[in-house]
Amino acid sequence: MPDPKLVIGVTDCSKYANYANWILAHSDGVTVVRLSADSHDPDALKACGGIVLTGGEDVHPRFYNRPELFKYCYEDDVSEKRDAFELEILKYTEANAVPVLGICRGLQIANVFFGGTLIPDIPRGGKFNHSKLPDDTDRYHAVQADPNSWLHQVTGAENGIINSNHHQAADDIGDGLIVSALSPDGVVEALERRDPKTAPFLCLVQWHPERMNDQDSKFVKNIRAAFVEAVRGRQ
Repeated sequence: MPDPKLVIGVTDCSKYANYANWILAHSDGVTVVRLSADSHDPDALKACGGIVLTGGEDVHPRFYNRPELFKYCYEDDVSEKRDAFELEILKYTEANAVPVLGICRGLQIANVFFGGTLIPDIPRGGKFNHSKLPDDTDRYHAVQADPNSWLHQVTGAENGIINSNHHQAADDIGDGLIVSALSPDGVVEALERRDPKTAPFLCLVQWHPERMNDQDSKFVKNIRAAFVEAVRGRQ
């Protein structure tokens, strides 16, 4: 029987089911709960042994003190309510040693939480387009992991192929974080703690492991396994 105490919170978004099913399909004994800015339930958050910060809307630049950059955001795809809600979640997880896996926007909002900034639109920042292809499918490109990083320890791989669907990215890196993976054109693809042994689990990836074509990739299954193991270890 599943252990009802092993609860993972997944932040709400338009593709919430993708993330929830990805966790549930590969993690015995786990219950997933939806964490929504529209129906914020403090008790639901407190019940969570781990949190997945999902993809979605652009982060409003006012949260990293650059409101003038809002003109480069997808203005119809911004939710300040969600931004504030997820920043509060991160405040809670840091205070209570709750493991966090941040995916795409999840990396971005976490970087902002730790005092970092974002590139509001990657092509305008002088990098290649990292958004979906014209046929509405994910791009795929190479990724290189820092051989000295925690990410490399977990994946056992220095190079791989990942999917891509984002137009914002980490710029200045937040306090206590370091870059652990880059795309060939230098866009940040993963962040982790500078010293992961001294603080709760935190893995932030720019790609979408929940929907990568190769679910056996080490940049998918190893990351999910490490996160779930960290959640179990907290119980």
